[in-house]
Amino acid sequence: QVQVVESGGGFLHPGGSLKLSCAASASIFSSAVMAWYRQAPGKERELVASITSGGSGTKYIDSVKGRFTISRDIAKNTVYLQMNSLKSEDTAVYYCNIDWPVLGSYWGQGTQVTVSS
Repeated sequence: QVQVVESGGGFLHPGGSLKLSCAASASIFSSAVMAWYRQAPGKERELVASITSGGSGTKYIDSVKGRFTISRDIAKNTVYLQMNSLKSEDTAVYYCNIDWPVLGSYWGQGTQVTVSS
């Protein structure tokens, strides 16, 4: 079965930066849709960022625009989420999702990001 594994989470103070990685056991070719979601305690999971078509098409929720950047490295089968100027509101478990044609949609187990003073 296809495996999707996130890494890079941790604890940091407001204003800090983290880079999350999402490594897949299957090839990430141009047709695959990749996304980062997050879920804070007591809240529903929300879509944070997505990337499609060779990395040229990206989308972000308003609260992270200008601070977060999603990117992909097809050769390494890896998706990244660079997070800058982190706020306490960004505290959540972050999940990677990759949707392949035919194979379908797969989720990682999540990585915890905690932003606190």
